[in-house]
Amino acid sequence: MAARAAMVARLEESGALGPGPVREALLALPRQILMPQAYVRRSAPDETPPCWDLLDFSRPADWEELLERLHSGDSVAIQHDGEPILGRVPGPRRGGVMTAMSSTMSLTADLLQQLDLRPGQRVLDVGTGAGVTASAACFVCGDEGVVTLDIDPHVTAAARERLSALGYRPATVTGDGTTGWAAAGPYDRIFVSFAVRYVPHALVEQLAPGGRALMTLGTSSPSWPGLAVIERQRDGRVEAQLRAVEFGHRAGAGFDRLFLSAAFRAEITTADGWTQRSLLAPPKDTARGMWLALDHLYPGLVRDFGAEDLTIGAPECRSWMRVRAVGHRRWDVTTSGPRDIWAQIQDVAGRWRAAGEPDVFRLHFDADGSQRATSPNGVLTWQLSPGETGDAR
Repeated sequence: MAARAAMVARLEESGALGPGPVREALLALPRQILMPQAYVRRSAPDETPPCWDLLDFSRPADWEELLERLHSGDSVAIQHDGEPILGRVPGPRRGGVMTAMSSTMSLTADLLQQLDLRPGQRVLDVGTGAGVTASAACFVCGDEGVVTLDIDPHVTAAARERLSALGYRPATVTGDGTTGWAAAGPYDRIFVSFAVRYVPHALVEQLAPGGRALMTLGTSSPSWPGLAVIERQRDGRVEAQLRAVEFGHRAGAGFDRLFLSAAFRAEITTADGWTQRSLLAPPKDTARGMWLALDHLYPGLVRDFGAEDLTIGAPECRSWMRVRAVGHRRWDVTTSGPRDIWAQIQDVAGRWRAAGEPDVFRLHFDADGSQRATSPNGVLTWQLSPGETGDAR
C-alpha cells in the first residue's frame, strides 16, 4: 500500500493526476494482483540478443524488485514473444521481443482523466494489456457495462482471471480491436491503448450519443504522436480533433515501426556529412503541432531524443540531419543522404506558422471513407493514410 500511495503522490506532484475517481481507482488497485509476474531487462538497451528476467511475486526473493518495478510509473513488460501468460516459469529469457506491456502510469492517468469516467457508463477498453484501464473503468463505472478487448487470447485469459481476483467481472473478449465489439455497444467511452494510423470506422460507429473515444494516432515513427479525440454529439453528429502531444501509446502488433539503430545513431554522431550555416532557427520542442504535421506530411523520420543536438534520421533511405547552435541566432546544419530533411522541416514550419501555429487540428471523416486533418483556418491539411492500423495487442 505504501508503494502504491507513493506512486500516486508522484503522479500528483508531476501534474499527471488530480483529485477525482481516477485517483481513487489507482489508490485502490493492488498492481501485483494484475501483474504478479513482470519482465526486467538485464542487458544494455543496444545489446543483442537482449536478456530478460521474469520476476514472480510468489518468490520472496523477487518481492522488492517486482514491487519497485510495478510502482515505478514506467511501462511494465508482461509478455515475451506471444507466450501464454498464465502458468509461466519465472527466470531468465534470451532474445525475442516484448509483445504486451502495461503503459506508463503518467500516460494512463492522464488519458483516464480525459475520458471523464462516470458511474453507470458503458466502456470499451481496446487493448487489454495488464488490465489496468479495465480495472479503473470497473471501479468507477461498475463492471456490468465494461468490455475489455484484446487480439491475444493469452492476454485476455490472464486479464479475466486477475480482474476476477479483484472482484471485477467485465466482459473480457478476444478479437481485433479495430473492429470493436458491437454486441455490447454502443459505448459512452472508448479507450484504445495502442497507436493507429487511421481512426477505425467501427469504433466511431459504436460510440453512443454524448460519447467520447480516445486513441493515439501516428505514423510508423514513434517520435511525434497525436491524440485523436472523437465525440458523438447528442444529435448524432461526430466531431473530432487531433491534438499534438508529447507522449502516446506504442504501435500495436502488425504496425510497421521505424527506429534508429545503434549503428545508425553512431554514424550520425561521427560522420562528416555536408554542413551549411543557417540563420533559420530549428523549431522548438514545444512546437508540437509543427512536428506532428511534419510526421504526416514527410513520413519516415525518427528523432534521436537522447542526442545533445537536434538529430533526425530517415532509416529507410539512411538520410540524416543534425543541427548545432554555433552563436547568437546561428546554427550549423549537417545533412547526409538523398532526403533534405532540413528543407522539409523548414517547409512545414512555414506552413504551420501561416496556419496560426496550431497544436490542435480538426479531424474530418469524409463520405468516401477518407480521413484528413486540417488546421482551424484550413491552411494546413493532410490526408491520413489507412496503412496498417495495428490491432488490439
